[in-house]
Amino acid sequence: MSTVVTGAWLEEHAPGDRRFLKIGDVPLENGEVLEDVTIAYQSWGELNSNKDNAILVNHALTGWSDVPGWWPLMVGPGLPFDTDKYFVVCPNVIGGCQGSTGPSSIAPDGKRYGSRFPSVTIRDMVDAEIKFSDLLGIKKYLLAVGPSLGGMRSLEWAVQHPDRVGAICTIGSSAVATGDQIGTASIQIRAIKSDPNFNNGDYYDQVRGPDEGMGIARRIAHLTYRTEAEMDVRFGRELQGDDTGRYAVESYLDHQADKLAHRFDANTYISLTEAMNSHDIGRERGGVVAALKSITIPVVAVSIDTDRLFPQRLQAEIAEFAPKAAPLVVISSPFGHDGFLVEVESVGNVIRQALKLAE
Repeated sequence: MSTVVTGAWLEEHAPGDRRFLKIGDVPLENGEVLEDVTIAYQSWGELNSNKDNAILVNHALTGWSDVPGWWPLMVGPGLPFDTDKYFVVCPNVIGGCQGSTGPSSIAPDGKRYGSRFPSVTIRDMVDAEIKFSDLLGIKKYLLAVGPSLGGMRSLEWAVQHPDRVGAICTIGSSAVATGDQIGTASIQIRAIKSDPNFNNGDYYDQVRGPDEGMGIARRIAHLTYRTEAEMDVRFGRELQGDDTGRYAVESYLDHQADKLAHRFDANTYISLTEAMNSHDIGRERGGVVAALKSITIPVVAVSIDTDRLFPQRLQAEIAEFAPKAAPLVVISSPFGHDGFLVEVESVGNVIRQALKLAE
């Protein structure tokens, strides 16, 4: 793995198609206030004069605002997110990188947050998205849709802000984090924090950051994103074919780790993973079932049949208890949790159906 300090978008980097919106201060669930927050976002299509044709796309853990970059063949004329009809917007979450306020950002004192960045939750992210939407003049989205972490946020929109969204579609996600997910995620966090270059999260002025620790975390995570069958069919016991003595699957995981190190930040990985671990729509709402039963808008829950990180029972729970939920949609894929990225035709058909419910 090549040496990097952080793959976060920093102030000196070219923004590409990203735009930046200052949304002010965001009070957090833990009582702290995240000051002078910036949201990085991208959009496609045009917001109509009534401002009622907007779709909110919520990205996954290591996703970002460039939806076509991580969800190909989904956004554009005639595609599921049809830009001839809809205004499609994707904001980066708070706590993230790539331009939204997060651990790599400059704090009010002129220094990077690093270890001082406060804990954020799914609800905090949605509160920031509400402020963001208000400033764009969007009072109600047709649809809030997202996979994994994005599905958690979409579900929180349905519970907390049903007046602000016509329907939601949650893909490969859940109403509450499971013990198995938290256990796997906690090992990933420990791997990053154990890197000697982590420096308690204050590594931005160093020559090298905790890229090795994040690489280990990514390797663990990637195995949960794919399936045992796929790994065996693709790689089996095959060696790499060079003089390293590595198995081919090791080389594949090394590649995945290196890619992430060059476009993501280790502190962000921890921050967003901890937010997912704390996810529970039933917290202070009488429990998960009570929270789901309180939803008053259409819900489409989508499962990937081979997803071992978010198994089908988690989406089935949403479909069972949300009063206006459509029947559970199960997409067949050999690619596990990452099926939402690969099975774009099947996922696209679901998006089209969800939009019909919203309209």
